[in-house]
Parts: sequence; structure tokens; C-alpha cells
Amino acid sequence: MVSYDFPRPAVTVDLATFQVSRGKLRILLIQRPESPFAGEWTLPGGFVHEREALQTTARRILSAKASLSEAHLEQLATFGAPERDPRGRVISIAYFAILDVDCAYEGPGDWFAVDALPETGFDHSEIIATAIERLRGKLSYTDIGFAFMPAEFTLGALQKTWEAVLGTPLDKRNFRKSILSRGDIESTGRKSTGGAHPPAMIYHRSS
Repeated sequence: MVSYDFPRPAVTVDLATFQVSRGKLRILLIQRPESPFAGEWTLPGGFVHEREALQTTARRILSAKASLSEAHLEQLATFGAPERDPRGRVISIAYFAILDVDCAYEGPGDWFAVDALPETGFDHSEIIATAIERLRGKLSYTDIGFAFMPAEFTLGALQKTWEAVLGTPLDKRNFRKSILSRGDIESTGRKSTGGAHPPAMIYHRSS
């Protein structure tokens, strides 16, 4: 086996887990039980095993640390400042984890609105800020926003979700024109029965 005379920093995966709830974009934080930063809020995360793919690590942490079996996962960025972890040289690969609005959470963490975050340990405030900025940017040119939605939705519900992610209101007519012109949703042919007046058309993602 070939060996190398270079330092071998540890590698972790941290999850910026988002959900839209009660009209707000929220992120999942875990109160850290041990040092460093014992008692402080941090992103769910953990060390990468020697023969483990990063995506596998992310899925393992999603289950073990966040008590979630399913979520949209997407790699975000690498964070490697030399002093980011007081235990030694640790490089973190950050991921988005996005839950749809119907996903009930009963895990160990708490959800915080992204405009009312507590102090966080490590460099997790930087990871969170980067994740929010990237998420908002990708909303306009990728399909990542649909990860927040259930299988079927109205355009009104979709707009409210987009507004929660962006943190700003959107013009109704321009939003609907923009979404329908993308060609990645289609009508189910059915209308909502939840009391909307008039009833709203129900859509789903195009196959």
C-alpha cells in the first residue's frame, strides 16, 4: 500500500436542513451535547468514515443526527479554514437537505427561522449564510424549490413557498407567468376543495 508523508486532516459532513413552515424558511439546528461548543446550537454533522462516500455520510447523518429517513440532498460547498475546529484540522463538506412542507419532524433538533437564528458553534453561521444565499439564487434557475413542495400543489401555495424562501413578497401575475413558462409543471385537471374562492387549479411536476 502506498503511504504519503503529508498531514491527513479529518473530513466531516454538515447538513443545512431547510423546511418552509408557518410562512417562514426554517433551518434545523441541534444543541451540541459535548465539547467543543457544548450546549451551543450547530448543524447536524459528523465525520466521514475512511471508506465511505460523501453522499453516504450525508444520508447516515440525516438518519443518525436528524432522525430523518428522506430528504432532497445536494452538495453545497467546502469549508476548510485552518482554525474552524479547535480539535484540529477538519475540513467540512456542507450539504443542503430540504424537506417538503408535509414532512413531520419528531427528531432531537429545533427549527429556527433564518431571520432569527441563535449563536452557533464552529463556523456554522458562515455555512448557514452561504446555504441561504445559494438556495435563494438557485430558486430562479433550477428546480430546487420544488423540493419544498408536496407532490401536488396550487400556484398560490407555490408562490407562498417561494416568498418564504426568498424572504420577500412577489407579484402574483408575474410569478404565475414565470412559473408556467418554465414548462416543468402541469395541471392535474382538478381544483382545490379547501375553501378557496374560486377554487384553485392543482398542479404537479411534469414527468
